[in-house]
Amino acid sequence: MYPNNSLATWQLVMIAVVMAVSLVIWLVAVFLADRQPRGTSTAAGAGPRDEGGAATVTERPSAARPAV
Repeated sequence: MYPNNSLATWQLVMIAVVMAVSLVIWLVAVFLADRQPRGTSTAAGAGPRDEGGAATVTERPSAARPAV
């Protein structure tokens, strides 16, 4: 009938290798995209950030703490 219907062993190995290499490249790309850039500093140009509606947390002096 169809004698060449199945894939050869080397073809199956090549498919597996290409898929594994593609997965590794994709994972490396995701890792590199997730990293913080090296050249920027958090102190450069960073001023106080005013969020507008953020609550301000203040601490009371130790003498003013209520008894538990």
